[in-house]
Amino acid sequence: MTQKQAIQLFEQRKVRTVWDDETQKWYCSIVDVVAVLTDSPNPRKYWSVLKTRLKKEGSELATNCSQLKMLAVDGKYYKTDVADTEQLFRLVQSIPSPKAEPFKLWLASLGRERMEEMDDPEIGIDRMLEYYHRKGYSENWINQRLKSIEVRKELTDEWERRGVKKGAEYATLTDIITQGWSGMTTRQYKQYKGLKTESLRDNMTNLELVLNMLAEASTTEISKEKKPRTAAQNRKVAAEGGSVAAAARKTLEARTGKKVVSRLNAKQVLVAKQAEQIEAAEEDK
Repeated sequence: MTQKQAIQLFEQRKVRTVWDDETQKWYCSIVDVVAVLTDSPNPRKYWSVLKTRLKKEGSELATNCSQLKMLAVDGKYYKTDVADTEQLFRLVQSIPSPKAEPFKLWLASLGRERMEEMDDPEIGIDRMLEYYHRKGYSENWINQRLKSIEVRKELTDEWERRGVKKGAEYATLTDIITQGWSGMTTRQYKQYKGLKTESLRDNMTNLELVLNMLAEASTTEISKEKKPRTAAQNRKVAAEGGSVAAAARKTLEARTGKKVVSRLNAKQVLVAKQAEQIEAAEEDK
């Protein structure tokens, strides 16, 4: 199964998904779907009780439920119950929710949008731009974020050539790179910014994004030259890539007297931006 994980948004709520190239299907985390439909404080327990009931009723949804490794809040990958869109339509019928009909429409759009993006990749980029604009990010930040996606793709392509396995091994090397330049693991960095399930990169400042890109681009170039063959060699290359950006960070901090790694997250920045806009509007009156 060739998989591509992604976070999808339904009414600003996150749903972890995986696209399977072989079956041409989306698989969604059932716990996330339950959370969206029920607003339950414990969607995992809700699903456990519902799953037991469905098994007793002989439902195929419960007996044929698949599991895939998905990224959890703690930054690690765990096996999670998932369902394709057809199974999710049946699941929705088992959960009384006023969001049922809007969610069905959202599910139907998932597959259609993915096929459109495969036919024309620019559509996917346009949707991403629309998402960041809607969130209120600046043009400069959006340009940096798009570039960071390109840099990350080049790095993961290089890892794939070196036999690095997706999931846990990618996460380990990413942690080494992140800690190498910032002094914190990905999990520590997210905690520092007050994040839970949110994307760390979507909550980086321009400078943080640039240094993270430098670390990942350096790792890619070093890997191309050294051609690591073992896990230990790949970890060493990742540390070297991170150290390149660490040197740049320390030099900049020495010149400016300011720390690069910031507690600021996107929500705080956008709230401040909105406050500035309101203040400016009041002054114009």
